[in-house]
Amino acid sequence: MEKKRIAVIACKNIKGISCVGGCLKCFKGMAEKAGEYERWKDYEIEVIGMDDCGGCPGVVMPKVKLLMEMCKLFDRDVDVIHLGTCIKVATQTAKCPIDFEVLKKMIESKFKKEVILGTHPY
Repeated sequence: MEKKRIAVIACKNIKGISCVGGCLKCFKGMAEKAGEYERWKDYEIEVIGMDDCGGCPGVVMPKVKLLMEMCKLFDRDVDVIHLGTCIKVATQTAKCPIDFEVLKKMIESKFKKEVILGTHPY
């Protein structure tokens, strides 16, 4: 089975509130290939990295840059970056300043990685 190497960026403010247990919901979603992870149903998922956005008002680009630098340092390339369901919820309900479409274009342009909004459906 082909492998999909992913990194996950979570909302710093929400992940410790609704995803207690080290992003347990993300890992459950990966194991079950549920939510946005369903697109990888024909792939083995390998988690290369997981970090948070840096908190509001947002330093997500420097955090992604650091993640990409660490991936390079440790020879662990990423195919795709998932922005956590917690970020999606934060933009919809908690006045998170992240504009997904703008951020997606910035990450894809700068780092040449596919970006997907969302992770698990829980």
